[in-house]
Amino acid sequence: MTRPRVGFLGVGWIGRHRMEAIARSGVAEVAAVADASADALSAARASAPGATAADSLDALLEAGLDGVVLATPSALHAEQAIAALERGVAVFCQKPLARTAEETRRVVDAARAADRLLGVDLSYRHVAGVDRVRELALGGELGDVFAVDLVFHNAYGPDKAWFYDPALSGGGCVMDLGIHLVDLALWTLGFPRVERVTSRLFAKGTPLAPGRRDVVEDYAAARLDLEGGASVQLACSWNLAAGCDAVIGAAFYGTRGGAALRNLNGSFYDFTVERFHGTRRETLSAPPDDWGGRAAVAWARRLAAGERYDAEIERIVDVAGALDAVYGRDATEELPPRSTLHAQAAGHPGRTVSVER
Repeated sequence: MTRPRVGFLGVGWIGRHRMEAIARSGVAEVAAVADASADALSAARASAPGATAADSLDALLEAGLDGVVLATPSALHAEQAIAALERGVAVFCQKPLARTAEETRRVVDAARAADRLLGVDLSYRHVAGVDRVRELALGGELGDVFAVDLVFHNAYGPDKAWFYDPALSGGGCVMDLGIHLVDLALWTLGFPRVERVTSRLFAKGTPLAPGRRDVVEDYAAARLDLEGGASVQLACSWNLAAGCDAVIGAAFYGTRGGAALRNLNGSFYDFTVERFHGTRRETLSAPPDDWGGRAAVAWARRLAAGERYDAEIERIVDVAGALDAVYGRDATEELPPRSTLHAQAAGHPGRTVSVER
């Protein structure tokens, strides 16, 4: 089987990590890399010395690629993904795929029209043991799941200015962190319809008025009421005094038992997954577990197998719609035009590479 040629747009630490994971797997060739940062580009080429360097997305797409991995600022994802898909190139994109449900739908529509594989780096689905929790929930072994508790507190915050610009990021800690857990909850439960969402957003301890668009939140509390009666509680934050680097968890409670993912000792990387039987715990997985690049490798394997558009990706529109509701956005609300934001994020106009993620 011929290995697909894959290019990488944005090779900051996340993009380079995904590149290295795919390279180690051997399922695809790291054919080309691009980044506006000379340091990031140099580090990527040191890891993949056979890759050619490109100075723009257009140049990448001229390199005879089968797929491209996007790890650029959020405001650029939709435009860049659509450009690649329309050229017949499969796409794997850092989360969020786009800033709103409407933007997300346009990317999915482009993938469907091009009949090309589209993936999103929702990596927590790939932590060891999480697939077993999903089996327990969907198979009825937990009974009727009626409550889900989600938490992601990061004692630090992003180190790049664009994260704090609502037009560039689409939102704050919910868009950065909460998206992982909202997706994980809906995926685990088989994507029941979200019937109602209530939320409170804060910036530096001050509640944000509903609909405020000039600042991003650094703390959020939300409740999602699901079809069938389950209630999902979400709390996430940046720069919270949590007593450790991070508090991360997703717990599912049913009429016959429960199950949960939680981080250990404040780690961003070490997780345990457990099943609850009353007061007894059963360990389903524990560290070490090198899970961070699994979503990217899974996409590359599917690409190597010749897979094309998969309608399952349409579920990402549901996740984006839930986040829109947390932010109080209308389903058709538009953020500033991508062409304007491209110049802001990348420093110059045109379909060039952006600053690293």
